[in-house]
Amino acid sequence: MLFNELNNLILMTQWIFMRKIDMNHQMTVEEIKAEILRRFNDKVRHKKPDIAKEVNARHDGKQGHWLEQQMGLKANRSNDPDMYGFEMKNHTRGKTTFGDWSADYYIFKDANYGISRDSFLQIFGKPNQDKKGRCSWSGEPAPKIQGFNSFGQRLVIDNENNILAVYCFSQDQRPHKRQVVPPNLQKENLILAQWHYQSIKTKLENKFNQLGWFKCTQNAEGIYDGLVFGRPINFDNWLACVQTGEVFFDSGMYQGNSRNYSQWRANNTFWDSLIVSRH
Repeated sequence: MLFNELNNLILMTQWIFMRKIDMNHQMTVEEIKAEILRRFNDKVRHKKPDIAKEVNARHDGKQGHWLEQQMGLKANRSNDPDMYGFEMKNHTRGKTTFGDWSADYYIFKDANYGISRDSFLQIFGKPNQDKKGRCSWSGEPAPKIQGFNSFGQRLVIDNENNILAVYCFSQDQRPHKRQVVPPNLQKENLILAQWHYQSIKTKLENKFNQLGWFKCTQNAEGIYDGLVFGRPINFDNWLACVQTGEVFFDSGMYQGNSRNYSQWRANNTFWDSLIVSRH
């Protein structure tokens, strides 16, 4: 008897959930925007994030978690937009993230080269003396589109719209490069990482090319004072901005942490150029 009642409750909950989804699909874009704005006005506007209880996250992460809770969202790693086809972004000071999108290929996962992730960071990264010599693929070594950096690395977009991080031994300006780079890696146009066209297109457009995105903004005191809506972003326009450097790879990979920290970001001037309304 108890089992049947529990089963009926589960079925009823699922039915209600599906009805809500069905209703959401019938909402107009303006009705969806009004609902997002209602939640923001009721739960966020004129408030400063209460992050004292958030003990397992960095400062920015704590604020993001608080905002998700206030807006009625659950933290997840889904590649779907956050609310009714809109992706939510939190206030940032200088740059805003599209996503933490690891490459589909890394040389340290290629058996043909026989190097570990740790060795990769020692060879192509830079030691941080403030972190007891811990090596990271971030900052100076991280490849950009504008040209080769002093570590002989750059980003390239190939004819199939894949994004590649490549290394050229001849462009490596480190005076001790022959001691650091093994002979089998002392090559030109060596692919260190690759983001496949279809993979990154799917991730980007699932999040940003349905209805668009919105950002909750703060004033100088950290109090939420506004919400802006931005237009959708498709892959072709996004890739064109990668080509100009407006969208960039902001790597944070380091020894001792298995997460790749492959952030794709743009400065807030880019995001501001996409705003269609302010509230």
